Amino acid sequence: MSEPAESFISHLVELRDRLLRSVVAVIVVFICLMPWAADIYDFLAHPLMVALPEGTKMIATGVVTPFFVPVKVTLMLAFLIALPVVLYQAWAFVAPGLYAHEKRFGLPLIIASTLLFVTGMAFCYYFVFGVVFHFIAQFAPKSITPAPDIEQYLSFVLTMFTAFGVTFEVPIVVIVLVRFGLVSMEKLKEARPYVIVGAFIVAAVVTPPDVVSQLMLAIPLCILFEIGILCARVIGTSAERRPHTEET
Repeated sequence: MSEPAESFISHLVELRDRLLRSVVAVIVVFICLMPWAADIYDFLAHPLMVALPEGTKMIATGVVTPFFVPVKVTLMLAFLIALPVVLYQAWAFVAPGLYAHEKRFGLPLIIASTLLFVTGMAFCYYFVFGVVFHFIAQFAPKSITPAPDIEQYLSFVLTMFTAFGVTFEVPIVVIVLVRFGLVSMEKLKEARPYVIVGAFIVAAVVTPPDVVSQLMLAIPLCILFEIGILCARVIGTSAERRPHTEET
């Protein structure tokens, strides 16, 4: 076999090994968490249960839903806990092909983006859910008894977690665009009005049709955009002072 073909196959083998290690890490954490799957789902449902009338419980319309929904939630949590291992395997695979300055910039970027995504999820769970659920409960007619379905609640939670997690990545996106010269600081400042309008459009699409949840996504998005501009200015200035090297 030629040298390029051997190199390609060795890269595929390494990719397979690192994917397997990541999967094994998630499975091990998942197995360890399974005895507490019901408690984990109860923790996820706590913000809604607090907002519902006392004594109200959620319902499960499917035969196997009471088993599979907590399992899905536990698998989600297992992936989050094993995320450092998954990211390390991804970084170890791509790092040998990067320049030295790309390594210095890439690793902090991965760590920061992970922390921001988890922070967005935590902000959604501890702050947004409580406000939104209480707001909705206040408008519910007294003649009805709320009985949310656990599968629909999980779908709602995943959508909200994803929306807020991605929203908290805005500073990273801004920094990358400026750092690699794709967008100038002047263009970002000129784009402020469009970003504000876009933030409210995105919030209207991905959140429930109530003003509170839309504001609670749009306003942080605008604030994080400004934080991204500030960080990009600082990082851009320090990068200009540093001599550019292409050594590995």
